[in-house]
Amino acid sequence: MRGLPLPLIMTLTIDLASLIKGIGLLVGGGMVLGVLLLLFGQVRRWFSSRKFAAHDLAAMRGRWREIEAMAHGAGEMQRKLAVIEADKLLDLALKSLYMSGNTLGERLKFAEYKYPELRAVWWAHKVRNQLAHEATFHLEAGVARRAIAEFRKALQRLGAI
Repeated sequence: MRGLPLPLIMTLTIDLASLIKGIGLLVGGGMVLGVLLLLFGQVRRWFSSRKFAAHDLAAMRGRWREIEAMAHGAGEMQRKLAVIEADKLLDLALKSLYMSGNTLGERLKFAEYKYPELRAVWWAHKVRNQLAHEATFHLEAGVARRAIAEFRKALQRLGAI
């Protein structure tokens, strides 16, 4: 099932599940469980091997170069924008890898099962939240550098940059 689009996989899984259920009534429950586990393994392998499309990868790498240029800018507003944009790029990368969730926080929680080292990026995401929600938040250059470094590590771990 490697390389098949998600709707097709779901259709195949549903059709195969119906077939297996019918066979299971004839043969017995043990065989059904074995076949279902085999199918689940195939779907899981497809998701775990998900990679970025070449054009998406090129776009994300180009965007990352722009973010790093902003981060090295002279003003605080440039640093703030760099942190916010890095957070958005991480969100895009997780969406591209089909990590479930409605927010970046939910997607990060989901992604941590496969990529436990993503826990380190939570600090940088919290800095972004402070920027977005606290009007008087002052972003020091050192904090901005550390946040950008955490986003870089996370994006590298995902293979996005």
